[in-house]
Amino acid sequence: MNIARKGPGTGARSPRARLQSSAPRQSLNGTWRFRWSRGLAVAPADAWNQPEQPDSGVPGDDWTDITVPAHWVFEGHGRPAYTNTRFPFAIDPPNPPDENPIGDYRLVFDASPQFRSGAVLRFDGIESAAEVWLNGELLGETRGSRLTHEFDVTGKLNATGNLLAVRVAQFSDASYLEDQDMWWLPGIFRDVDLVATPADGIWDAFAVTDYEAADGTGTIDLFIDVAGAAGADVRLSIPELDIDLDASSGGVIGVGEVEPWSAENPRLYTATLTAPGETVTLQLGFRRIEVKDSVLLVNGTPIQFHGVNRHEHDPERGRVMSPELMKRDLLLMKQHNVNAVRTSHYPPHPDFLTLTDELGLYVILECDLETHGFEEIGWKQNPSADPGWRSAYVDRMQRTVHRDKNHASIVMWSLGNEAGTGTDLEAMAAWTRGFDPSRLIHYEGDWSSTYVDVYSRMYASHREVRQIGEEVLVPAPFDATAAQVHRRSLPFIQCEYAHAMGNGPGGLQEYEELFDAYPRLAGGFIWEWIEHGLAVTGPDGRRGYAYGGDFGEDVHDSNFVIDGLVSADREVRPGLVALAHWYSPVRIEVLDASVRITNRYAFADLSGLRFVWSADAQSGDLKVGDVPAGQSAEVPLPDLDLPEILTVEALLASDTAWAQAGHPVGRGQRLWLNPAEAPADLHAPAPEAFDPVTLRLRSLGGLTLDGPQVGVWRAPTDNDRYPGWDERDLPPYAERWHAAGLDRARTRVVSSSWDEDALRVATRTTPAGRDFSVDADLVWRRVSATALTLDVTLTPFGAWPVEWARLGLDFVLEGAPVGLDWQGQGPGPSYPDLAAGTFWGSHSVEADGLYTPHVKPQESGARAGVREALIRTSGGALKVTVLSAEGVAVTVSPWSRDTLAATAHHHELEADGRTHLSLDVFQSGVGTATCGPGVLPRYRLTPRPGRVTLLLAAGE
Repeated sequence: MNIARKGPGTGARSPRARLQSSAPRQSLNGTWRFRWSRGLAVAPADAWNQPEQPDSGVPGDDWTDITVPAHWVFEGHGRPAYTNTRFPFAIDPPNPPDENPIGDYRLVFDASPQFRSGAVLRFDGIESAAEVWLNGELLGETRGSRLTHEFDVTGKLNATGNLLAVRVAQFSDASYLEDQDMWWLPGIFRDVDLVATPADGIWDAFAVTDYEAADGTGTIDLFIDVAGAAGADVRLSIPELDIDLDASSGGVIGVGEVEPWSAENPRLYTATLTAPGETVTLQLGFRRIEVKDSVLLVNGTPIQFHGVNRHEHDPERGRVMSPELMKRDLLLMKQHNVNAVRTSHYPPHPDFLTLTDELGLYVILECDLETHGFEEIGWKQNPSADPGWRSAYVDRMQRTVHRDKNHASIVMWSLGNEAGTGTDLEAMAAWTRGFDPSRLIHYEGDWSSTYVDVYSRMYASHREVRQIGEEVLVPAPFDATAAQVHRRSLPFIQCEYAHAMGNGPGGLQEYEELFDAYPRLAGGFIWEWIEHGLAVTGPDGRRGYAYGGDFGEDVHDSNFVIDGLVSADREVRPGLVALAHWYSPVRIEVLDASVRITNRYAFADLSGLRFVWSADAQSGDLKVGDVPAGQSAEVPLPDLDLPEILTVEALLASDTAWAQAGHPVGRGQRLWLNPAEAPADLHAPAPEAFDPVTLRLRSLGGLTLDGPQVGVWRAPTDNDRYPGWDERDLPPYAERWHAAGLDRARTRVVSSSWDEDALRVATRTTPAGRDFSVDADLVWRRVSATALTLDVTLTPFGAWPVEWARLGLDFVLEGAPVGLDWQGQGPGPSYPDLAAGTFWGSHSVEADGLYTPHVKPQESGARAGVREALIRTSGGALKVTVLSAEGVAVTVSPWSRDTLAATAHHHELEADGRTHLSLDVFQSGVGTATCGPGVLPRYRLTPRPGRVTLLLAAGE
């Protein structure tokens, strides 16, 4: 087995489309025999790949059963490993490491006559290279772990007892092209099939559809490769379009008026190609993708990608995907207003694209290519610039394009990801453009954009995105190069932005406002859809997720693989809730006496939505009408007494393929809230309720508690642990906070006094070893035996060297948290730059809803704008009413911030049996500093004064 060369695989047939065919297919998935070796040098040199003799029995004791498809590291052989950009082996191309696990597979199967007369063995995914043998004959080798390879086995099959033997290397020369920010997971992980190829059937077909918006007509440019003799009869039938004709010679076929395909209306027409020995079914979507005046158009209309990047991931099985899980991903996307997917960074399972066609999502389909690890050595030896790798590069692109060329949802082919620059990428683009000019070509790595059709960037700041949007509005500079002029003619996308790692991402609103403001900006794709946690079970039986380093890797990138809008088990994270708001196809602005509704669809009017208003206990429908795409309407509100809250929701009017009628797609709200009235007849509280040393409250009507303490620190989020691309010269917030001692602040009582109506306490909270502080003036008054008011004025003192995470009051209540009922923003958590998607109202969560179970523990769970809250614990309940004009952010947790910051995994957290409560006057945003900009200036919390008045009451 030659695993140290630069070329493509050998022996496989030329790539072709994945066709829905009447030709027989036999799945070879199931239980195979398997043997694992540490490397080629120690792999047994026996007859593992030869047909067994009748008296030889089964292979020896070193063989076990294994499931195909699967990664062998989940079947008891070896361990997973995660890296983001670095190779987990020495950079010595094309040589893989000597410690390179080898897996030998054997399967014995029978073949009916329909396969013996003509067939291929089809492998859809093997990581990273494989040598394939059938009945003792070498068929060839694969390269391209997530690419299809078909080996001709015509005349090579027996009726019974066929031996398929496959040797797989975990690493190979191909590994240098597959450094894609994910787990390294070897094995046969996609389907293996025996597929008949009838002699008088159809080997390949490509239907290039087009749509002319001016007259609503469609065409098909048809290419057919007939397996038998040239000139065999092939008929094309499209019953819905009354088409039934001889298509043997292919060519352009006019089909008359059609409904175009788009993500908003994924209209497909069923077509059949019938040859004497085979019928192929195609699902045709008529659409045109083009660029005019630096604007991206679909069917003649500007579109905006509201997209996500998606790796394939199952927490139990790695990249082995089930139909149910693929569909669940896409339904969740559609239900959260996502209209586009970038298949980062390889072609997905082929069935995924059938679903994107049917459900309606635009797809940037990416080649199985990334050489990011070469950036570690300044891109020296990068294969992209080495002609010796060119055939491998072009082969990868050809296999990518051919397999999926008939999918309407694919609007761009992407050359790959983070592979530097070079002539090999240019060769890929040239072949693709010549083969399929109906789609655009994408690649982010070359900012000059000389061989692509869109200007693509990752994590460009808001300022730079604005500059890119504006630069086409003025003539190019006199000294602009030809490449610069060309780039200015292209639409712009952020192929990755707003890194969804941990508590985040912030800054979504500002990006969306820029996309809306400048026609050149065609939107972007959030990084990323799913967290790649691998399911583990702790000693106590609790299920959790592992990340990089948890399997003993020498080189790894820790939890950087935990960066999704949904968890590995598809639990929605707060970032996806916020994203759904900004990706909504409608904007709803509630005014004093009317509602302004803006249709943000590219094609559809608003007839598919129902608009419902609610105020206090009243509700009803708004008659909005069929507002055309891109237009706004102002609709009067019903005649109501001025309510405190008025909410308008846009709901699906009828069932769709991805959600039922009543599913919300947008919301607007307006508040007219007045502060709660302060109680009268107040007196000084009882001294015994307070600690005699700290003068913190210790009991309230039978409830045991301790507080408040002034807090300006939070358990660092993932974003707090990175400096952000806009502040790379500064340490990250977490380090600056620790250096300033925000996590080690101590409070002393400066003064106190009792009089007949109040307890007055002045404190100073100072980080250990520092001379800057927060001064607090607290005034306590007694309402009743179970209730107190607390008026707090907070003032920074001295020169603080860093912004704060928050400014608030911390309490500890005896008894574990049971739940939280509140009036404020909800039902999920929110932060200043991650607040969209929540709405003001009465909400309630039980204990497990108080926090977001981030795989790496960190600050989470704040409910903003709270006017009234009931914190329920096993030791009693505390009711908090905000008497001042502004609400507070309420965070309730079973863990202290110190515990959160010190624990590596969520499933390892140990609760102390108490309830940790924070009432924050101000909070910092969360940003997206793990990749991209940190907290934007408007959401930063510079040291500042704050004031709040609270009513604290024990019991219900």
